[in-house]
Amino acid sequence: MTPVELSRTVLHAVRRAVDEGELAVAVPPERVVVAPPGPGGCGDYATNVALQLARPAGQPAPAVAELLRTRLLRTDGISDVVVTGPGFLNISLDGGADARLARLVHDILRAGPRYGHSDTLAGQAPELHAAHDARAVVLMDAVACVLRSQGARPRLTCAGPPEDAWVRILGVPSAIPAGTGTGTGTGTGTDAPLRPVPAPADPTPLGRDAARWALLHPAPHDRPHIGDSQSEQHLAQRETNPLFRVRYAHARTRALLRNAADLGFTPEPGSLTPEGDGPLAAGGDTQGLIQLLADHPRVLAATAAHRAPDRLARHLVAVADALAPLLPSVLPLGDEKPSAAHRARLALAEAAGTVLAGGLSLLGIDAPEHL
Repeated sequence: MTPVELSRTVLHAVRRAVDEGELAVAVPPERVVVAPPGPGGCGDYATNVALQLARPAGQPAPAVAELLRTRLLRTDGISDVVVTGPGFLNISLDGGADARLARLVHDILRAGPRYGHSDTLAGQAPELHAAHDARAVVLMDAVACVLRSQGARPRLTCAGPPEDAWVRILGVPSAIPAGTGTGTGTGTGTDAPLRPVPAPADPTPLGRDAARWALLHPAPHDRPHIGDSQSEQHLAQRETNPLFRVRYAHARTRALLRNAADLGFTPEPGSLTPEGDGPLAAGGDTQGLIQLLADHPRVLAATAAHRAPDRLARHLVAVADALAPLLPSVLPLGDEKPSAAHRARLALAEAAGTVLAGGLSLLGIDAPEHL
């Protein structure tokens, strides 16, 4: 069960409790936040939904948590639910860590670059309006892509028609109608106009990929590092360039798949370490990488909700950096024969590469097979 599936499971438990008269509250409209337990917690995931519902339900949070606990314990895939602190629900999933990792990797590989896409915003048609500025139009284009990944059908307008260079080089749509951003639209109406801090120089000399990254990686209220010597960092093929790290990490995963095929083995989700070996056998602590991959659907939802592609860009950098320690341990060394652990590490690396490719695609940036 993925975090997104668990969120829906908890939401379903709340809805059933409301339908059967055990809780008199408004059901959360979209999802319930689940995350790794904090200090004092236990299990695989925790949620504070009982604390959020307690006041409107007119019940103590521990009572609400116990009510939901009873329902969750009857759910397939959940082995235990413990109430801690003022009313946190701590949820343990069936199968142990290796089985959960295998399910996560399998889910990512099955979905491919569409991992994290959902229909939670289906039926909504938010109107996005951009100032006549290269950064604003690129930002609107990326926001629209992420909104579509969550089921929405955004409608775009711009204060003026996109310039030819923005279309040819930056890859923005050519057919964005002019408008004032004052319509009512359908579904959620018109957003506040997108007016990020403009780039201090023309971004098009950087080319599509580097320019879009330079415009999208900083938060909209931050000034992009474009112009004079600042532009060189976005083209540098070195570790100080976050875009290079993301694209290089993806290319490494593709190279590992090719090399593994030459050695006669393929990816297969499972345990990362041979029986009896310690965590260093898997290239160090992989828990951070696993959590980042599990969080990817949540990051896409937050990126859509806040109209903030920089959140997705920073997430991709974190995935790339967490992936790096695993890569040297994926292929057998010397006379070592490929094992189940090698196949599992290869599958995890492929899953991470899939997340990187899917995220870059939503930002309008290429994920090369070779770099």
